[in-house]
Amino acid sequence: MAMEKYWELRIKDCKSALEENNFDAFIAETPSDAKKIVVDRILPDIDITSVSWGDSLTLYATGVLQYFKENPEIRLIETFGEKISRDKSMERRREAILTDLFFTGTNAVIESGVLVNLDMIGNRVGGITFGPKFVVIMVGRNKIVTNLEEAMNRIKNFAAPANAIRHGKKTPCVKTSYCMDCKSPDRICNIWTIHEKSHPQGRIKVILINRDLGL
Repeated sequence: MAMEKYWELRIKDCKSALEENNFDAFIAETPSDAKKIVVDRILPDIDITSVSWGDSLTLYATGVLQYFKENPEIRLIETFGEKISRDKSMERRREAILTDLFFTGTNAVIESGVLVNLDMIGNRVGGITFGPKFVVIMVGRNKIVTNLEEAMNRIKNFAAPANAIRHGKKTPCVKTSYCMDCKSPDRICNIWTIHEKSHPQGRIKVILINRDLGL
């Protein structure tokens, strides 16, 4: 009961901080509730014909991509898949930056309402920063941190090594579990972004999910 109240308060404060920074913010109790927020509250207020996404385990947990796969009226640009070549995947990732709606997660959200991300090739952070008309970011409560230093430490010494392991990269952190500031060709820590505010207001919509999700 105490932990439920703790997370209720912390997520509520984070939502308020995000809204003060011009993000649209929502609270979902479960991943399926996050999907409902997209379908019932976000989509009716925006006019879109195309959708894509950047890699995110939290996003996949919501099942929202399946909704678009089953909706013939909206073009879904699939940027991942075992049956497409690397060149084709890169081409689609470029297309994704010009969609009407872009989905992804975030590596960390500071409780003052700031998003912090670290990317390998830049398609995920690029989509958040500029291009798509609207962005929806799915965030598990475990991504909430107190300050920028904690955010960067979390990313470099947890999220990045875990993602390198997940993707089968040949980097030192795969063996050590923490950042070695490597020069490996497989290095995934290349591009930092810090989003202090959403511009224009409401372009980026953040759904805070009251569950530990993603990396």
